[in-house]
Amino acid sequence: MRSQYEYLMVLGVCVLITLPLEWMGRGVYRRGPDLARAIAPVLLALAVWDVVAIVRGHWSFHPEATTGVLIGGVLPIEEVLFFVAIPLCAVLTYEAVRGHSERWLRDG
Repeated sequence: MRSQYEYLMVLGVCVLITLPLEWMGRGVYRRGPDLARAIAPVLLALAVWDVVAIVRGHWSFHPEATTGVLIGGVLPIEEVLFFVAIPLCAVLTYEAVRGHSERWLRDG
């Protein structure tokens, strides 16, 4: 049985799992403008790509796994949040590894 919140729950788990990386790295959340500049191009490019694929019938979303809230009448809100959450998790991971590697090099 699918839940209409399934997609949102998966995104939430991804963000929660990577949340502790904020304190292991360089404070990604504290650098909002930098974070927005990192995520915005990904969000824009992939949202346009998805809208084109949906309109052309090449891509769709299981209606029972989404809330039914559509951006522009086409793109599920969960997909837009995916394009924010996953790059955010990637940036958190990158910055945590980068922060630790700099410490290892300095102390090592």
